[in-house]
Amino acid sequence: MPMPAPPAFAALSLDAIGAFARDRRLPPVDQWHPTHCGDSEMRIAADGTWFHQGSPIARPEMVRLFATILRREPDGSYVLVTPTEMLTIAVDDAPFVAVEMKAEGDGAQARLAFRLNTDDMITAGPDNPLRLVHGADGPRPYLHVRGGLDALIARPVFYDLAERALAGSDTPAGVWSNGAFFALDAP
Repeated sequence: MPMPAPPAFAALSLDAIGAFARDRRLPPVDQWHPTHCGDSEMRIAADGTWFHQGSPIARPEMVRLFATILRREPDGSYVLVTPTEMLTIAVDDAPFVAVEMKAEGDGAQARLAFRLNTDDMITAGPDNPLRLVHGADGPRPYLHVRGGLDALIARPVFYDLAERALAGSDTPAGVWSNGAFFALDAP
């Protein structure tokens, strides 16, 4: 059964986004341990596009459905898992991309919510931290989504975060969300 699209992100308050995220029931993939069945012939590109046998998956509902059964293994690999099968899936960078952000409040009272390319909504905080990794191509910001799964924060969204950090008075520069501070400088 395809996953229905959530309400429009831009029209929601942060309280409504939090309620939507809390009420969303995901399958208990961490409790499923079937035998590995092979390769799904699927890949998630660095830009968040899902592919099957080299062709993009055009139906967003299918991507949302597959995203609910995605799990990261202790060895760092990714699998699609159901109660009866487990298939490997290739992930180029992070399995999700944070494509939109909403902010309410300032300083330690701020809350930052993100919409992912799968239409999941995540509010940054102690359970969903932001982190910055320096790579050869510059800083790469990530948001923890769940169970070892991260979202790469899209460049325009990162610019919004950086602007917010630079407008604040924190040293080092960073942002607050749900009472947690996230420095926007990588170690």
